[in-house]
Amino acid sequence: MSVPTIAQKGPYPVQVEAGKSYYWCSCGLSETQPFCNGSHASSGLSPIKFEAAETRTIYLCGCKNSKSGVFCDGSHAKL
Repeated sequence: MSVPTIAQKGPYPVQVEAGKSYYWCSCGLSETQPFCNGSHASSGLSPIKFEAAETRTIYLCGCKNSKSGVFCDGSHAKL
């Protein structure tokens, strides 16, 4: 199993638009955090696609260790 790189020890606040699809970087290597830019190619990890249910600010995981998928659950506090 591949281990992701910690991009930052905290969430990324991101404004999303209802109905729009996004690709969250799960490997931690993307230069466009928290979104995928294709850097995962040799990491053994893949981006996670999600669709925004509503237009609002969400908090995406930056440490890549969240048990809540793409969303921050505070796991960074234990790293």
